[in-house]
Amino acid sequence: MCFGRCTRCIGYKLLILALLSIVANILLYFPNGETRFASEHHLGKYVECLHGILGGGFLVLIPAAVFIGLHNDCCGCSGHEDCGKSCAMLSSVLAAFVGILGSGYCIIVSALGLSHGPYCFTHLERNWVYPFTESSGGYLFEYDKWSECQEPQNIVQWNVTLFSILLCLGGIEFILCFIQIVNGILGGLRGLCCSHEEV
Repeated sequence: MCFGRCTRCIGYKLLILALLSIVANILLYFPNGETRFASEHHLGKYVECLHGILGGGFLVLIPAAVFIGLHNDCCGCSGHEDCGKSCAMLSSVLAAFVGILGSGYCIIVSALGLSHGPYCFTHLERNWVYPFTESSGGYLFEYDKWSECQEPQNIVQWNVTLFSILLCLGGIEFILCFIQIVNGILGGLRGLCCSHEEV
């Protein structure tokens, strides 16, 4: 069984997921494709946390690059064959922990963003407020109340869709990084056992 091949496969998947997270987070900044709400600082506090760009994006790109960079023959430690696969696989575990942190941050902020609801201009308050904070996420199933937000138009649908996408992407990234932790430990231990047997 080649643990290195599995690691590279996970790396490519993480690369795609990280890029999708970055795109989804950027879209959150521009409701309906309009830039004025960002320039006027009329975005929700959880939109500005950069959880898709930093957490699910760049912090996941680090382990993705490490996993993809593993050699086909699984020889790590700058090519020293006495270390072999064990060094490369065990070092990939550290990179996977970085991915766990990034994806975990993305999951938490996305869940909070969904629970808190959007920041919008309402016809009741005649002001920019968070109209759904007290519902603790209950507004997600009360579609008739979504029309309370007048500006930006369709902001509830926009936020719910993108925060849900980021929550799912972060969850998949978290699972893949956890799988790589197990894969890296097993691959590293197998490499150590093989090197002891050869001695």
